[in-house]
Amino acid sequence: MATRFLYLARHGEADAFGELTERGREQVRLLGRRLASLPIDAVWHSPLPRAEASAHELAGQLPERTPVCAAAELIDHVPYVPGPEETPPAWVPFFDGYDTDEAAAGHRVARSLTVRFAVAVDGADLHEVLITHSYPIAWLVRDALEAPPARWLGLDSANTALTVLEYRPGLPPTIKMFNDMSHLPAELRWTGFPRTVRL
Repeated sequence: MATRFLYLARHGEADAFGELTERGREQVRLLGRRLASLPIDAVWHSPLPRAEASAHELAGQLPERTPVCAAAELIDHVPYVPGPEETPPAWVPFFDGYDTDEAAAGHRVARSLTVRFAVAVDGADLHEVLITHSYPIAWLVRDALEAPPARWLGLDSANTALTVLEYRPGLPPTIKMFNDMSHLPAELRWTGFPRTVRL
């Protein structure tokens, strides 16, 4: 039975202009070294510059011919805007200003993301790295758990933290790890993460 492995990671630390910092480049190189022993078939990235640069930096640690390609579905987006009855009071300000069309467009991207990547494959095992953003990772984890759409909220990912999902025909998805930063030294962990308890 073929297994599809998705290695999800948020891009490296970026500056206010969306360009990778030197710390971000080092984070991505370390993630690439962690993944280098795996039979990676492709590295997919969001079209945004910080994700594209991260993907190419990571691929520099993988075998030379590993394909690196953009995937529009990995763009940074709000995957689901909950209705008033689903929204805890603390989250209301986050969604202030989202109109119906904008919310629907984000949800279309989210659905296309799961249709393209969150499915099992036939034939041989498939190992894919997805360099994206915190919200798409949260959406894919929520989808794997079959949780209500609003539960993508609160699932944050630090820069280059690793989340691994597995898909097999006829079985529910498996979450092997979430937001793992063991490839990073302490000084490079938790960047891009909300200022909460950091272990």
